[in-house]
Amino acid sequence: MKASAIANSNIALTKYWGKRDSKLMLPNNGSISMTLDGLNTRTTVEFSPEYERDILIFNGKEISEGREYEETVAFMDIVREMAGIREKAKIATENNFPTAAGLASSASGYAALALAASKAAGLNLDKRELSILARRGSGSACRSIEGGFVEWKRGEKKDGSDSYAVQIAPKDHWDFRMLTTIVSTEEKKVKSRAGMAQTVKTCPYYKGWLETVQDDIDAVRQGILEKDFAKVGSVAEYNCLKMHATMITTKPPIIYWNPATMEIIHAVMAWREEGLESYFTIDAGPNVKVMCMEKDVQELKKRLEGLNGVKEVIVCRPGDEAKTTEEHLF
Repeated sequence: MKASAIANSNIALTKYWGKRDSKLMLPNNGSISMTLDGLNTRTTVEFSPEYERDILIFNGKEISEGREYEETVAFMDIVREMAGIREKAKIATENNFPTAAGLASSASGYAALALAASKAAGLNLDKRELSILARRGSGSACRSIEGGFVEWKRGEKKDGSDSYAVQIAPKDHWDFRMLTTIVSTEEKKVKSRAGMAQTVKTCPYYKGWLETVQDDIDAVRQGILEKDFAKVGSVAEYNCLKMHATMITTKPPIIYWNPATMEIIHAVMAWREEGLESYFTIDAGPNVKVMCMEKDVQELKKRLEGLNGVKEVIVCRPGDEAKTTEEHLF
């Protein structure tokens, strides 16, 4: 059986950084994100006795070995176990934005794969079950199952059954926007998964991160519900800086920022002092996301495009939940 799905990327407003269970992808802290319209992954999955092994085609290129292939096969094994089937699968997936560059490609990727693979395997999962399944591939993928503004509940149970994402507010809740600036399309040298483990193990300030992150989550959730842009933006920016501070102070240090990243950070702070209200957030990579309201989008886009090192600025609205589609990739 064949099925296809499309899922949008998401960017965390309060970050997830560090796991308490790396097999089940259980986080040390909860997080809140915005699902992004326009940055997406399309995936088609077909199970068939004709396939002797899982076939993975990523952006038109077949991958038959290495970490990405092994992680995909491990995820498909979870789906097979849930469905009680043994057939291997052909998987084709395409991103319409740079991969592994701090733009949450694994989030949209595993959300689309979870939906397409579960449907192709004959499973009919609800959103909670889909979110838990997507989480097994990439923690942040659980948030891309939902649209709009989303909270990933940390959960307490060891089996992970209470660690999943729920929608805080729908995509049309307010005029909140995110300008995604592309300063690098290269794959980062330290992947998020490895970076988290390194931080948890060696950062002397990681305890401080865990002690303060819940307050950030509560403030951003309240800010979203009350449509308080200043609260959401300022807390999200501070939370981002705290996360990167833990990375910078690991052994060896993890520094994702490049000169263009720094230029955007300083520019946003200066523009804010001028009265152009905007805030930045940065995931595990060099690319900066600038938060603003709809009324300021065009002015900020023009200014960002004028900065050195900025290759592209993508205007993102809150996006849709993951959905099945009849447009197959093969």
